[in-house]
Amino acid sequence: MTSRTTTSPRPSARLKLIEAAHILVRRRGYAATSVDEICAGAGVSKGAFFHHFASKEALAAAAAQAWTAHAEQFIFTLPDWTRIKDPLERLLAHIDFRAAMMDGPAEAYTCYVGTMVQESFASSEILRQAGDASITAYAERLAEDIDAAIALYGIKDGVTGISLAYHLQAVLQGAFILAKAKADPAIARDSAAHLKNYVVMLFDRKEA
Repeated sequence: MTSRTTTSPRPSARLKLIEAAHILVRRRGYAATSVDEICAGAGVSKGAFFHHFASKEALAAAAAQAWTAHAEQFIFTLPDWTRIKDPLERLLAHIDFRAAMMDGPAEAYTCYVGTMVQESFASSEILRQAGDASITAYAERLAEDIDAAIALYGIKDGVTGISLAYHLQAVLQGAFILAKAKADPAIARDSAAHLKNYVVMLFDRKEA
C-alpha cells in the first residue's frame, strides 16, 4: 500500500505579492517601496506582477482588501476570546489582544492600511477610498460588540457603538505612530492600557 503525504497548496503569485506588500509597506512606507522590491520580497518576476496588477496602486488597493479579510479571520474569528459571552468582556479582551500583538519590529504589528493611507490620502483617491473601506469595515465589526455591551449595560454621555469603535481605531493608529517614533512598542501597549481603562469607565455594569 502506497502512503500519501498531503501538502498545503503553494500560495499564488498574487497572494505572495500582497503578502510582500503588507510587510514592506509597513517596514518602509508606501512611497519608498518599489515594485521591484515587492517582486523580490514575493520571489516572483516583474512579469508576474503585471500579470496580476496594472500598477503599484492597484496592488496596494487589493492588499487593503486582503488586510480587511485577514483582520476578520485572525482578530475577530479565530482567537478564543472571541467566544466570550459577555460583550463588554469580549470588547476588553479585544483591546488586550491588540496590546499583546504590539511587540517586535514595527512591521510585525503595525497596520498596513494605516501606514498606506497616511502617505497616499492626498495623492491617490483610489488608495484613500481603499483605506477608508478597510478602516470602516473594522470599526463596523467592532461596533457589533460595543452595541451589544451598550444594550446590556448602558453607556455614559450618549456614546454610540460606531463612534467608540472609531475612537479605538484612532488610539491604536496613534499608538503605532508613537511606537515608530520611539522605536519601542512598549509605549503603544501603554496607550492600549489607557484605552481599556477609558472603556471601563464608560460602562456601568451595576445596571445589568
